[in-house]
Amino acid sequence: MCLAVPALIKSIEGNQAEVDMAGTSYKASITLTPGARVGDYVLLHTGYAIQIVDQKEAQETIRMFQEMGMV
Repeated sequence: MCLAVPALIKSIEGNQAEVDMAGTSYKASITLTPGARVGDYVLLHTGYAIQIVDQKEAQETIRMFQEMGMV
């Protein structure tokens, strides 16, 4: 089973992005999502942004994770 978590792109340098996930910054590859831009939400899986997601959908998913105590 795989889990991908929504993360907000804060900055991009080449194919690497700094993303925010529940208040913690991580480096992530955006090689698989070349259309990703600063301010976009992406699904993050094992250090890779695998899909750009709608802001509303991402925030709803984050809210559900918070309700479950996962973040």
